Amino acid sequence: MLQIDELLKRYQQHTAVNGISLRIAKGEFYGLLGPNGAGKTTTITMISGILPPDSGSIHVHGQNVYQSGPAVKQHMGIVPQEIALYDDLNALDNLLFWGKLYGVSGTTAKERAAHLLNWIGLDDRKHDLVKTYSGGMKRRVNIAASLMHNPEFVLMDEPTVGIDPQSRNKIYELLADLHAQGKTILYTTHYMQEAEAMCSKIGIIDKGKIIAEGTLSELKQKHVQMEKIVIRYQGDRPNDINGYACTLDEEAQTISCVVQHTGAALHDIVQQLQHSKADVAHIDIQHAGLESIFLQLTGRQLRD
Repeated sequence: MLQIDELLKRYQQHTAVNGISLRIAKGEFYGLLGPNGAGKTTTITMISGILPPDSGSIHVHGQNVYQSGPAVKQHMGIVPQEIALYDDLNALDNLLFWGKLYGVSGTTAKERAAHLLNWIGLDDRKHDLVKTYSGGMKRRVNIAASLMHNPEFVLMDEPTVGIDPQSRNKIYELLADLHAQGKTILYTTHYMQEAEAMCSKIGIIDKGKIIAEGTLSELKQKHVQMEKIVIRYQGDRPNDINGYACTLDEEAQTISCVVQHTGAALHDIVQQLQHSKADVAHIDIQHAGLESIFLQLTGRQLRD
């Protein structure tokens, strides 16, 4: 479905995408993971036909994206990171508008829009202006808009960012259904659990290059597994933990650290917490999966 060869994109002195080559088979759910600034969105934008590469080629369904004209875009549905809807239109009119841009109009468009609004669970709100919707509702309409022309290949750039857990779970259900329908999906995300649960294949991108690729099982076999120490604390915010890849969740009052040797690391981390006068309430040691592989390969946390 997608073939990319030696894709290169520079912005003045900065190389955003540095010679990426990629193959995504028909029906595959491919997750593209990487830190902010790694080149994910630039890659998606080039595949979409919006941003021409400096060099390299992109083929979708056997057609060159930058030589085939509008015809190749009929195969693609784009769900951008930013909401691409008109706030002063209702959900139904938004879908009809985006459908018409892809040549879907009349009875076909109305039937398609009705089906999609029911599918995303917003049929009862279809006549309400989009500006009255929650963030999660807008995200669902954004996905529906990308499907009005029934594309075979759907590109999704962080479609669950910034929404509540209930809305995120609903979108997971929609994505699972799309994959079951045989759609090919290219998906970028900041949430490791999404990639682990949904993607049939994963690529890790950093500094504009694909640095690892494979199924979750293949990635685990290739890379040394580490463990995660999750400590729930009480009291004030503790100081940063030195010498470890740790994330602090002040709302949940937890510190999560990915380590290779649990014993010595746990002792050191607890000592650092005690020096910062944080009370340790609970310690949980987990076998880390994709997150540990990511940190091992990129040397930084996904949200940096």
